[in-house]
Amino acid sequence: MLATHAPAKMNLYLHVTGRREDGYHFLDSLVAFANVGDELTLEPADSLIFEMKGPMAAALSGEDPDKNLIVRAARLLGEALGKAPNVKFVLTKNLPVASGIGGGSTDAAAALRLLGRFWGLPENDPHLYICAAKLGQDVPCCLAAETCTFKGIGDEMGPGPALPHTDIVLVNPRQALPTPAVFKKREGAFQPPAPLLADIADVASLVAALATRQNGLTEAAIALCPSIDDVLTALASQKDCLLSRMSGSGATCFGIFPDRSAARQAAVQLYEAHPTWWVVPAFWPDSSAL
Repeated sequence: MLATHAPAKMNLYLHVTGRREDGYHFLDSLVAFANVGDELTLEPADSLIFEMKGPMAAALSGEDPDKNLIVRAARLLGEALGKAPNVKFVLTKNLPVASGIGGGSTDAAAALRLLGRFWGLPENDPHLYICAAKLGQDVPCCLAAETCTFKGIGDEMGPGPALPHTDIVLVNPRQALPTPAVFKKREGAFQPPAPLLADIADVASLVAALATRQNGLTEAAIALCPSIDDVLTALASQKDCLLSRMSGSGATCFGIFPDRSAARQAAVQLYEAHPTWWVVPAFWPDSSAL
């Protein structure tokens, strides 16, 4: 059996810099991957089989398996290589669904990684990245799951700066928020690009850099899901919280803390005050093997 981690993808900031005539938006973002995420296993089978378990699996129980990005990834790579994806995938779904932390994309990338290993492909095999790009703009960056920058419509990826170990708390009000709806709701002026490329030595410097940037989808997301404002307020009110922000199109938000102890203490207090929320202490960047 082969196994891999599918880490949460965090937008540390997200500027919406323009819009194309076809409706796609231009973005400027810095992405890091946290140590929490879904888990995916693969083993040989007589046909393509997909099973799901875990605390967030119920949210996808009514989904057509053929539309799942893991299944689509397997078929797409199999077609590209002329191979039958006769494998069994088991996904342990730990991340909230439609939550702004790339759950579906990172799962698809995990499937491509495992199939690449199963079929003996090099880690940088072009087929993996070609298939990833066909599955979604952010799937290619999830293959390596390393800190990176986004621009264009999310399809232009570059290396990100070195980041310090950063302790965070992730919070989601357990409300799904589809990305297209948030972009459609967004109004107002576009934001200038503000690429963050220089290496960052410590958490204080990271917080200072992020404080001059923002997530340009926050107001639209709150309009659709007012609980996000409650989450951001609750995070910001925690002792030692250095910065609170929404990731991606929401509804997951994160708070940055000076150390693991402070993050864990804040997570306990948030969960006690809001037992229906998804609250997890975590950190980035994740240096564990995929």
